[in-house]
Amino acid sequence: MPQPIATTASDAPALDLPTVLDVEASGFGRNSYPIEVGFVLPDAHTFCTLIRPLAHWTHWDEQAARTHHIPRPLLEERGQSVEAVAQRLNADLRGKTVYSDGWANDYSWIGALFDAADMTPAFRLENLRKLLTEAEAEQWHMVKAQISSERGAQRHRASSDARLLQLTFQRLRSAALTT
Repeated sequence: MPQPIATTASDAPALDLPTVLDVEASGFGRNSYPIEVGFVLPDAHTFCTLIRPLAHWTHWDEQAARTHHIPRPLLEERGQSVEAVAQRLNADLRGKTVYSDGWANDYSWIGALFDAADMTPAFRLENLRKLLTEAEAEQWHMVKAQISSERGAQRHRASSDARLLQLTFQRLRSAALTT
């Protein structure tokens, strides 16, 4: 079985960066469930894995699939069990506060993952917005789009999205420190 993706960037930032998590899901709404989770640590180490759906996780939104480009058969073939994913998240994120820009959705999907694994998260998930000043929040989307453009074509996947969010935070905070 293929192993989850894990990388370490050599250009670890000097600035105190947050751990950022992102979840890709089968769709939106009540019957959706997590299909991929990824995070990036302050040292730029990333982790990403697909999640094998449970038998009763059948909801599939084609619009969401066009965004994340993860076909359901790939989840069946390469996804990790909910237990393995929850254990890995707890092992890597234990005691940390982890941030997400889609907090309401990601919180729900992380909850579904851990409920399915019959486990409790050993980390706290918070809204990334809590870390931003009003000025940073106002510039967030513009700076994020600029960094996305600079990075070129990236796959719309959980760890790539988490890294983009972390880089956006880094640029905004670095700009604030130099002014």
